[in-house]
Amino acid sequence: MDTITTSIFELFKVGPGPSSSHTIGPMKAGSDFMALSRALPVDTKELVEKLEIRLFGSLSATGAGHGTRKAVISGLLGHSPEHCPPEVLDNLDRTPDETHELDLVGTFVTFHANNIIMDAVEHDYPHSNTMVFRLLDKNENTLLEREYYSIGGGFLRWKGYVEPERGRPKYPYNNMAALKKHLTDNDIRLHELILENEKAITGRTEQEINDALDNLIEVMEHAVEKGITTTGKLPGPIGLHRKAPTMYGHARNEHFQGSGFIKALNAYALAASEENAAGHCIVTAPTAGAAGVIPAILFVLKRHMGALTEEIREGLLAASAIGFLVKHNASISGAEVGCQGEVGTASAMAAAMLAYARGYRFQITENSAEIALEHHLGLTCDPVGGFVQIPCIERNAMGAVKAYNAYLIATTVEAAYHMVDLDKVVQAMKETGHDMSQKYKETSEGGLALSMTEC
Repeated sequence: MDTITTSIFELFKVGPGPSSSHTIGPMKAGSDFMALSRALPVDTKELVEKLEIRLFGSLSATGAGHGTRKAVISGLLGHSPEHCPPEVLDNLDRTPDETHELDLVGTFVTFHANNIIMDAVEHDYPHSNTMVFRLLDKNENTLLEREYYSIGGGFLRWKGYVEPERGRPKYPYNNMAALKKHLTDNDIRLHELILENEKAITGRTEQEINDALDNLIEVMEHAVEKGITTTGKLPGPIGLHRKAPTMYGHARNEHFQGSGFIKALNAYALAASEENAAGHCIVTAPTAGAAGVIPAILFVLKRHMGALTEEIREGLLAASAIGFLVKHNASISGAEVGCQGEVGTASAMAAAMLAYARGYRFQITENSAEIALEHHLGLTCDPVGGFVQIPCIERNAMGAVKAYNAYLIATTVEAAYHMVDLDKVVQAMKETGHDMSQKYKETSEGGLALSMTEC
């Protein structure tokens, strides 16, 4: 199995909600295809009559509710996820006959929004979330084509993709067993290992990494702060009211004591997740659909437990290790393994972050993550109407509470009594996801999505 070479800042990415695989990935695809189009010879560009985009799998099934068409258009117009203001998405794809003039450098092509076609949900492409972009001439002949795969967490691949050259990690590993061996053999702590690997893989300095981590922390905090003070309904036909401000008000009235603390934790997760559902700026942690879990624990660490910035950074590095292992050995994509891969992974990462930031060493950190992930096994992805609202928002709150409870169990029970390691539960998650029916993998064709429709 290949060594893990994922960067922290590929796992944690700033971008607009509501779905990393349905908004961030497609936005990147739109931007990439425009770059390819502009690089064509002038005589080829002059033949371009039409740009056609076909969405397959869960992108087709739930793309309307996830804002996929808006994301694609914004990418074609030159926006990138990390710099895309929310109002850009708000003002796109409002009518079926909406048009945009795309500058191919030397010529323009008129793009019609209805040329983004929701194609087959079941297909033979190698990944559920497939997009096919084509430039066509007046006779419908293909001048340029690229087949993209939005593989979850905002990661984008395409047919013929070759991993870019990057540095080799100082401490190579592909599972938890190998990671633990490095920690023992080299007498190094987890955050130090992840930091050294990040430096080796990306070439960034420690200061650059810390600055980027601080930016992630700031964006997560802002999402929570905005969410607990914003009332009203979320966009879309469901008409779902925001719950975070009300929950936070009850927690504050109870002075964050007793059940008030748990209410606050719920409120923070709801807040960031509601901001995600509104299409506002969040951090994929590890996905947009699970963007409320880690910020909630981070907010608790900073505002209720008095954790220092350095401790939170170290906790995020520990969380990254968990996210890397799940992504590498199973999946963080709801379209591949259901919500166990999104909220389940986020909960495991958050539990690890909490344990590590509170000063516990590696074994307790792993146990915290394992407990949290184990108790999300089999969790389906069945968004009502294809919107990242019901049950997604409350699932983030449940994931945050499970992360906190996993931390409590791991730090209270004798570590030597722990029977299941993280590698085993990640393998179980992969197998469970493989066996799960496609209708429970972000297609809104089963589970709660179907039950709500029938009510």
